[in-house]
Amino acid sequence: MSALPRPETQSHLARPPAAASRAGIRLLGRLLGEVIGDQHGVRLFERIEDIRRHAVSEHRDGEADLVLAERLARLDMADTLILIRAFAIFAQLANIADDQLARREAAHADGPMQRLEDDPRVGAGAAQAYAAAALLAPVLTAHPTEVRRKSIQDREAALAELLQAHDRRGLRTAEARRLEAAMKREIRILWQTRMLRPARLQVADEIDNAVAVFIRTFTRELPRVRSRLGELFGAEGPLGGFLQVGSWVGGDRDGNPFVTAETLDYALRRQAEAALDHHLDQLHALASELSMSETWAGMSAELKALAENRFHASLHKHDEIYRRALTGCYARLAATRRMLLGHPPARAARAEAEPYLAPEELEADLAVVARSLQANGAADVAAGRLLEAREGLASLGFHLASIDLRQNSEVHEVVVAELLAQAGVDPAYVDLDEAARVQVLLAELQSPRLLRSPWGRYSDLAVKELALLESAARLRARFGPRAISNYVISKTTSVSDLLEVAVLLKEASLLTPGPQPSSALRIVPLFETIADLEASHRIMADHLDLEPVRSILRGQEGLQEVMIGYSDSNKDGGYITSTWAIRTAIARLVEAVRKRDMRVRFFHGRGGAVGRGGGSSFDAILALPAGAVESGVRITEQGEVVASKYGHPDVGRANLETIAAAALLSNFAREPDLADAEGAPLLDDFSAEAFNAYRRLVYQTPGFADYFHQSTPLPEIAQLNIGSRPSSRTASGRVEDLRAIPWVFSWSQARVMLPGWYGFGSAAARIGNGPGGMQALTELHARSGYFRATVSNLEMVLAKSSLALAERYAELVEDRALAEQVFAEIRREWTDTRDAVLAITGQGALLERNPRLADSIRLRLPYIDSLNLLQVGLLRRRRAGDADEAIANGIRMSINGISAGLRNSG
Repeated sequence: MSALPRPETQSHLARPPAAASRAGIRLLGRLLGEVIGDQHGVRLFERIEDIRRHAVSEHRDGEADLVLAERLARLDMADTLILIRAFAIFAQLANIADDQLARREAAHADGPMQRLEDDPRVGAGAAQAYAAAALLAPVLTAHPTEVRRKSIQDREAALAELLQAHDRRGLRTAEARRLEAAMKREIRILWQTRMLRPARLQVADEIDNAVAVFIRTFTRELPRVRSRLGELFGAEGPLGGFLQVGSWVGGDRDGNPFVTAETLDYALRRQAEAALDHHLDQLHALASELSMSETWAGMSAELKALAENRFHASLHKHDEIYRRALTGCYARLAATRRMLLGHPPARAARAEAEPYLAPEELEADLAVVARSLQANGAADVAAGRLLEAREGLASLGFHLASIDLRQNSEVHEVVVAELLAQAGVDPAYVDLDEAARVQVLLAELQSPRLLRSPWGRYSDLAVKELALLESAARLRARFGPRAISNYVISKTTSVSDLLEVAVLLKEASLLTPGPQPSSALRIVPLFETIADLEASHRIMADHLDLEPVRSILRGQEGLQEVMIGYSDSNKDGGYITSTWAIRTAIARLVEAVRKRDMRVRFFHGRGGAVGRGGGSSFDAILALPAGAVESGVRITEQGEVVASKYGHPDVGRANLETIAAAALLSNFAREPDLADAEGAPLLDDFSAEAFNAYRRLVYQTPGFADYFHQSTPLPEIAQLNIGSRPSSRTASGRVEDLRAIPWVFSWSQARVMLPGWYGFGSAAARIGNGPGGMQALTELHARSGYFRATVSNLEMVLAKSSLALAERYAELVEDRALAEQVFAEIRREWTDTRDAVLAITGQGALLERNPRLADSIRLRLPYIDSLNLLQVGLLRRRRAGDADEAIANGIRMSINGISAGLRNSG
């Protein structure tokens, strides 16, 4: 094996004739250099700069540089840590500059919303009808792939704001210098801030981090996007529940023993505090803004009735009826805050008032204000901040984000079996076959008797699960039904898995039993493995054929939500088979539900990395089969993606607009896709070949699990304090028992990126070598949005991979024969995959048709590759027995830097 990266680390990327402007990156890089020089002296700075120049030169010239490797190897531990820190921070600064460039380009380009506005197939009336019946929602989760501390993210957000201000046209020299000085201060603070968490995150920390994102972006931008959509649709008021935000943080118990009734309570209280304070700020601003006097403006009788007896401290403002009405609204909402949270707002109300008991009561008052404005020549005023406030209330309510509950089906089975046994219903529920289980559970849904007795003694697991459901019932009563509205079942494999949850909901008064039962929560199955996806339409057909289930759904607008798992299906069958199995399952589920006169909404469990369903949300939604977004769509936003998509308000707004535009275009202006017609048999064969290749390597190669554990920093990643949830379901070392997140994250760190591409090359070679095979694949790429999106995501992953670096990680494997065997397979498959992508897309190099992305990746590679080289050396020393804590810290910091540079790595 070679000791140094070979030219293939760079040469497979296209080189655009003119790179995008790098002024922002040069500026931030210069300021970082000045800070390092200030902090550690010119001599060390010059040494780091010399290494940086060699790394950049190597990539620019496409040649291996012996000097770089030798200099990295000669660094002492102290200098090694500083270099890792410098390159890791530069990667983060490059992200900030890159995002600013993207915002600038987006401001001068036709984005998804413009495309939506220009498409005549999306009529205003049809769009309004769609908005009334559909739900679009990004759902934030606490999945542990975000390695950056919140303190680091806060400094990056401040830098992004300063760089955006610095990027304005016509900026005066003095102002530019002031902004550069401010940026240097932020970079100095960043340099002096600890990169690593000293202790594992607690659930409360994850809740606080999520709420910070909600406050920074969603409370501000969600109402604005809704207002823009309403204007586009010709709506006269708020869009109702069309575009909202959801959360799993504080309610996702699957594999996380630290999520409890107490964390759920904390999550909703923190969210409610943020939502109520936002609404109070809006009311205060409105009362200041709507200063119209009844001497000069007409005002409706109902507005005057609303303002009647509403207190205002200043006698000089007695004729300002809008202010008096809104001051009263503020007083009532302040009382609501005190009622729900136990304490008033920081800005006290002018008088005591009765609290609002629901958001709808406040909306009714604001609608009175709007109608008065509209009826008296001020419709444009009603369409300003007032409409934004009403949209915020419609989307955020008093709860801000709807929290999903989630648990594994195996836990439900254990708890239900215990309850049935304790109640004397069935002593051996787990021994029953599926048909018998269904009958037992249906009987319980019709019986008014509860299974649990106040005098019974139950396991800690049963007590914990029921306590959380009881807490959910209380919180719904306090904060409204939208506060908690879904229950997601991980690892759904049967109808009984869904009915068990219904029985548990009944125990907490969240389901009303009887011949025609009703449920307060939607019961959402999550299909994750390839086998489960293939069986999903049959399971749901059997489920929907049960009359009690149909009764429940009739009380929920006839809508069944189904969650689709991208991560575990990928780990189970590889990227190609996962994407095709998901698309096929969705199409079959749409058909199965339609046959039963019901509606279906899909909830996509996508991660940041392509191996976990990542990639362009816009392309992914457009590539869904027909009928997949008729009732809307929900999409998880996980780990590092939350900060990259929603950490900056402008970027967050663009992503919300992207989801909305993609859903509407997919529903009303969907292009024909060859994958739905004559291309399906070809994709069946392609998927089968890719599946076989992937399974041969991952599950059928003796010793592969050992290769994976030793050739990646998996053990070290498990020690990172990046999430409250354990990294593995069991203590087993088997791939099957490892969570999908560390599986993908580890391959990304080792620059193999295997979950995002493996199997494509074998499938393309087998199909392409047949008569007309390559022509058929080329035509499929031209006429299938699904296949284009699949190949595009895969191409991006290949561009970020490095076989030369992956080979260095393979040198860490103790069994040399195993290492040579497995890496040879990986090398062959990577080469075949790259060649197939280039042949199918008609390119001469990867990302040739996406020079902007190619340039962005190439800019980071010198720094990421250097971090990889340093990481491998530190891993070798650590695994050889060197217990120096500085080595462990260096490994962790390198993981941080590589993840930042790759961006969507987990």
